[in-house]
Amino acid sequence: MLSKNKIKYIRSLELKKNRIENGTFVAEGNKLVSDILSKFECQFLAAKETWIAQQGNILSEEIVEADEEDIRRASFLNNPQDVIAVFKLPQWKIEDVKPSEHLVLALDGIQNPGNLGTIIRLADWFGISHIVCSEDTADAFSPKVVQATMGSLAHVEVHYVSLDKYLKEQATKQVPLFGTFLDGEVIYNKELSNHGIIVMGNEGNGIRPEIASLIKERLYIPHAFNREAESLNVAIATAIICSEFLRRTI
Repeated sequence: MLSKNKIKYIRSLELKKNRIENGTFVAEGNKLVSDILSKFECQFLAAKETWIAQQGNILSEEIVEADEEDIRRASFLNNPQDVIAVFKLPQWKIEDVKPSEHLVLALDGIQNPGNLGTIIRLADWFGISHIVCSEDTADAFSPKVVQATMGSLAHVEVHYVSLDKYLKEQATKQVPLFGTFLDGEVIYNKELSNHGIIVMGNEGNGIRPEIASLIKERLYIPHAFNREAESLNVAIATAIICSEFLRRTI
Protein backbone atom coordinates (compact mmCIF):
# COMPACT_ATOMS: atom_id res chain seq x y z
CA MET A 1 0.00 0.00 0.00
CA LEU A 2 1.22 3.49 -0.83
CA SER A 3 1.46 5.82 2.16
CA LYS A 4 0.20 9.40 2.01
CA ASN A 5 3.76 10.67 2.39
CA LYS A 6 4.98 8.56 -0.51
CA ILE A 7 2.13 9.78 -2.73
CA LYS A 8 2.90 13.37 -1.71
CA TYR A 9 6.58 12.82 -2.60
CA ILE A 10 5.75 11.38 -6.02
CA ARG A 11 3.34 14.21 -6.78
CA SER A 12 5.92 16.80 -5.69
CA LEU A 13 8.21 15.67 -8.52
CA GLU A 14 5.92 17.36 -11.01
CA LEU A 15 7.90 20.53 -10.19
CA LYS A 16 11.39 20.97 -11.58
CA LYS A 17 12.75 22.49 -8.36
CA ASN A 18 11.72 19.37 -6.45
CA ARG A 19 13.22 17.07 -9.06
CA ILE A 20 16.50 18.97 -8.78
CA GLU A 21 16.40 19.06 -4.97
CA ASN A 22 15.75 15.33 -4.70
CA GLY A 23 17.76 14.30 -7.76
CA THR A 24 14.85 12.15 -8.97
CA PHE A 25 12.09 11.97 -11.58
CA VAL A 26 8.89 9.97 -12.15
CA ALA A 27 8.08 7.45 -14.86
CA GLU A 28 4.91 5.42 -15.15
CA GLY A 29 3.27 2.89 -17.38
CA ASN A 30 4.02 -0.77 -17.99
CA LYS A 31 6.28 -0.49 -21.04
CA LEU A 32 7.93 2.81 -20.12
CA VAL A 33 9.04 1.67 -16.68
CA SER A 34 10.20 -1.70 -18.01
CA ASP A 35 12.25 0.02 -20.73
CA ILE A 36 14.13 2.39 -18.44
CA LEU A 37 14.64 0.10 -15.44
CA SER A 38 17.84 -1.19 -17.03
CA LYS A 39 19.18 2.32 -17.76
CA PHE A 40 18.35 4.41 -14.68
CA GLU A 41 18.82 3.69 -11.00
CA CYS A 42 15.40 3.11 -9.46
CA GLN A 43 14.78 4.59 -6.02
CA PHE A 44 11.17 3.51 -5.54
CA LEU A 45 8.63 1.46 -7.45
CA ALA A 46 4.93 0.85 -6.76
CA ALA A 47 3.03 -1.64 -8.87
CA LYS A 48 0.16 -4.06 -8.95
CA GLU A 49 0.92 -7.59 -7.80
CA THR A 50 0.39 -9.01 -11.30
CA TRP A 51 2.94 -6.60 -12.83
CA ILE A 52 5.55 -7.36 -10.20
CA ALA A 53 5.09 -11.10 -10.71
CA GLN A 54 5.74 -10.78 -14.45
CA GLN A 55 9.02 -8.88 -14.09
CA GLY A 56 11.25 -11.31 -12.27
CA ASN A 57 14.14 -9.56 -10.52
CA ILE A 58 13.38 -5.82 -10.24
CA LEU A 59 16.36 -3.59 -9.48
CA SER A 60 14.91 -0.99 -7.13
CA GLU A 61 15.85 0.27 -3.68
CA GLU A 62 12.23 -0.06 -2.55
CA ILE A 63 9.27 -1.95 -4.04
CA VAL A 64 5.71 -1.58 -2.82
CA GLU A 65 2.72 -3.61 -3.92
CA ALA A 66 -0.09 -1.18 -4.70
CA ASP A 67 -3.67 -1.43 -5.84
CA GLU A 68 -5.36 0.51 -8.63
CA GLU A 69 -6.57 3.28 -6.32
CA ASP A 70 -3.08 3.81 -4.85
CA ILE A 71 -1.57 4.21 -8.30
CA ARG A 72 -4.38 6.48 -9.45
CA ARG A 73 -3.79 8.85 -6.53
CA ALA A 74 -0.08 9.09 -7.29
CA SER A 75 -0.35 9.14 -11.08
CA PHE A 76 -0.03 12.05 -13.50
CA LEU A 77 -1.98 10.17 -16.18
CA ASN A 78 -5.68 10.31 -16.97
CA ASN A 79 -5.65 6.53 -17.36
CA PRO A 80 -2.97 5.10 -15.05
CA GLN A 81 -1.52 1.67 -15.79
CA ASP A 82 -0.03 -0.90 -13.43
CA VAL A 83 3.20 0.74 -12.24
CA ILE A 84 4.73 4.05 -11.21
CA ALA A 85 8.37 4.51 -10.30
CA VAL A 86 10.85 7.13 -9.09
CA PHE A 87 14.28 7.09 -10.73
CA LYS A 88 17.48 8.95 -9.92
CA LEU A 89 18.48 11.67 -12.36
CA PRO A 90 21.42 10.61 -14.54
CA GLN A 91 24.74 12.45 -14.49
CA TRP A 92 25.27 12.91 -18.21
CA LYS A 93 28.38 14.86 -19.32
CA ILE A 94 28.46 17.38 -22.15
CA GLU A 95 32.04 16.26 -22.82
CA ASP A 96 30.63 12.99 -24.13
CA VAL A 97 28.92 14.82 -27.00
CA LYS A 98 31.06 14.53 -30.15
CA PRO A 99 29.48 16.56 -32.98
CA SER A 100 32.74 16.35 -34.94
CA GLU A 101 32.10 12.60 -35.24
CA HIS A 102 28.31 12.15 -35.09
CA LEU A 103 25.09 14.04 -35.70
CA VAL A 104 23.76 15.91 -32.67
CA LEU A 105 20.43 17.72 -32.25
CA ALA A 106 20.35 21.15 -30.60
CA LEU A 107 17.08 22.64 -29.34
CA ASP A 108 16.72 26.38 -28.98
CA GLY A 109 13.89 27.19 -26.58
CA ILE A 110 11.53 24.29 -27.25
CA GLN A 111 8.71 24.84 -24.76
CA ASN A 112 6.05 22.22 -25.39
CA PRO A 113 6.64 19.00 -23.39
CA GLY A 114 4.96 16.91 -26.08
CA ASN A 115 7.26 18.33 -28.75
CA LEU A 116 10.35 17.68 -26.66
CA GLY A 117 9.28 14.12 -25.86
CA THR A 118 8.56 13.44 -29.52
CA ILE A 119 11.93 14.86 -30.58
CA ILE A 120 13.68 12.58 -28.09
CA ARG A 121 11.81 9.64 -29.65
CA LEU A 122 12.82 10.82 -33.11
CA ALA A 123 16.46 11.09 -32.09
CA ASP A 124 16.32 7.51 -30.85
CA TRP A 125 14.64 6.34 -34.07
CA PHE A 126 17.20 8.05 -36.31
CA GLY A 127 20.23 6.98 -34.28
CA ILE A 128 21.08 10.31 -32.66
CA SER A 129 22.43 9.69 -29.17
CA HIS A 130 22.73 13.26 -27.85
CA ILE A 131 20.49 16.33 -27.73
CA VAL A 132 21.93 19.66 -26.54
CA CYS A 133 19.32 22.11 -25.24
CA SER A 134 19.25 25.78 -24.37
CA GLU A 135 18.64 26.38 -20.69
CA ASP A 136 15.10 27.63 -21.39
CA THR A 137 14.07 24.44 -23.21
CA ALA A 138 11.47 22.31 -21.39
CA ASP A 139 12.85 19.87 -18.82
CA ALA A 140 13.36 16.40 -20.28
CA PHE A 141 12.53 14.85 -16.90
CA SER A 142 9.14 16.42 -16.33
CA PRO A 143 6.40 13.76 -16.14
CA LYS A 144 4.83 14.90 -19.42
CA VAL A 145 8.10 14.76 -21.36
CA VAL A 146 9.15 11.43 -19.86
CA GLN A 147 5.79 9.97 -20.86
CA ALA A 148 6.01 11.40 -24.38
CA THR A 149 9.44 9.80 -24.96
CA MET A 150 7.84 6.33 -24.72
CA GLY A 151 11.08 4.95 -23.28
CA SER A 152 13.52 6.64 -25.67
CA LEU A 153 14.90 8.68 -22.77
CA ALA A 154 16.80 5.50 -21.94
CA HIS A 155 18.71 5.73 -25.22
CA VAL A 156 19.19 9.47 -25.79
CA GLU A 157 21.17 11.78 -23.50
CA VAL A 158 19.78 15.30 -23.07
CA HIS A 159 22.15 18.09 -22.02
CA TYR A 160 21.34 21.67 -20.94
CA VAL A 161 23.89 24.39 -21.72
CA SER A 162 24.29 28.04 -22.69
CA LEU A 163 23.48 27.14 -26.27
CA ASP A 164 24.93 30.18 -28.05
CA LYS A 165 28.22 29.74 -26.18
CA TYR A 166 28.30 26.02 -26.93
CA LEU A 167 27.59 26.54 -30.63
CA LYS A 168 30.25 29.27 -30.87
CA GLU A 169 32.78 26.83 -29.45
CA GLN A 170 31.76 24.15 -31.95
CA ALA A 171 31.89 26.61 -34.86
CA THR A 172 35.49 27.48 -34.01
CA LYS A 173 36.26 23.76 -34.29
CA GLN A 174 34.80 23.74 -37.82
CA VAL A 175 31.84 21.60 -36.76
CA PRO A 176 29.06 22.14 -39.35
CA LEU A 177 25.95 23.81 -37.92
CA PHE A 178 22.63 23.19 -39.70
CA GLY A 179 19.31 24.97 -39.19
CA THR A 180 16.03 25.58 -41.02
CA PHE A 181 15.25 29.02 -42.49
CA LEU A 182 12.81 30.42 -45.03
CA ASP A 183 15.77 31.68 -47.06
CA GLY A 184 17.67 28.40 -46.78
CA GLU A 185 18.61 25.98 -49.54
CA VAL A 186 16.11 23.22 -50.28
CA ILE A 187 17.21 20.32 -48.10
CA TYR A 188 16.79 17.78 -50.91
CA ASN A 189 19.36 19.66 -53.02
CA LYS A 190 21.74 20.45 -50.17
CA GLU A 191 24.94 18.55 -49.48
CA LEU A 192 24.59 17.08 -45.99
CA SER A 193 27.11 15.69 -43.54
CA ASN A 194 27.20 12.55 -41.39
CA HIS A 195 28.30 14.69 -38.44
CA GLY A 196 27.58 18.14 -37.04
CA ILE A 197 24.76 19.86 -35.16
CA ILE A 198 21.16 20.27 -36.36
CA VAL A 199 19.56 23.25 -34.61
CA MET A 200 15.77 23.36 -34.18
CA GLY A 201 14.10 26.55 -32.96
CA ASN A 202 11.28 27.61 -30.68
CA GLU A 203 7.71 26.72 -31.69
CA GLY A 204 6.64 30.32 -32.25
CA ASN A 205 9.81 32.31 -32.83
CA GLY A 206 12.16 29.85 -34.50
CA ILE A 207 15.90 30.05 -33.95
CA ARG A 208 16.86 33.18 -32.02
CA PRO A 209 18.99 35.73 -33.95
CA GLU A 210 22.22 35.32 -31.96
CA ILE A 211 22.19 31.59 -32.68
CA ALA A 212 20.98 31.97 -36.28
CA SER A 213 24.02 34.14 -36.98
CA LEU A 214 26.28 31.18 -36.19
CA ILE A 215 24.57 28.77 -38.60
CA LYS A 216 26.20 28.60 -42.02
CA GLU A 217 24.34 25.54 -43.36
CA ARG A 218 20.86 26.96 -43.85
CA LEU A 219 18.16 24.47 -44.86
CA TYR A 220 14.63 24.88 -46.18
CA ILE A 221 11.87 22.27 -46.21
CA PRO A 222 9.86 22.97 -49.38
CA HIS A 223 6.07 22.96 -49.45
CA ALA A 224 3.48 22.19 -52.08
CA PHE A 225 2.51 25.11 -54.34
CA ASN A 226 -1.12 24.96 -53.19
CA ARG A 227 -0.21 24.91 -49.50
CA GLU A 228 -2.57 26.13 -46.79
CA ALA A 229 -0.46 25.64 -43.65
CA GLU A 230 1.80 28.52 -42.63
CA SER A 231 4.42 26.40 -40.93
CA LEU A 232 5.37 22.93 -39.70
CA ASN A 233 5.26 21.72 -36.12
CA VAL A 234 8.85 21.62 -34.83
CA ALA A 235 8.71 17.88 -34.13
CA ILE A 236 7.45 17.16 -37.65
CA ALA A 237 10.17 19.37 -39.12
CA THR A 238 12.76 17.53 -37.03
CA ALA A 239 11.51 14.20 -38.37
CA ILE A 240 11.80 15.37 -41.99
CA ILE A 241 15.30 16.73 -41.48
CA CYS A 242 16.61 13.72 -39.57
CA SER A 243 15.12 11.37 -42.14
CA GLU A 244 16.91 13.18 -44.96
CA PHE A 245 20.24 13.12 -43.11
CA LEU A 246 19.86 9.40 -42.48
CA ARG A 247 18.86 8.71 -46.08
CA ARG A 248 22.20 10.11 -47.26
CA THR A 249 24.20 7.81 -45.01
CA ILE A 250 22.56 4.38 -45.48
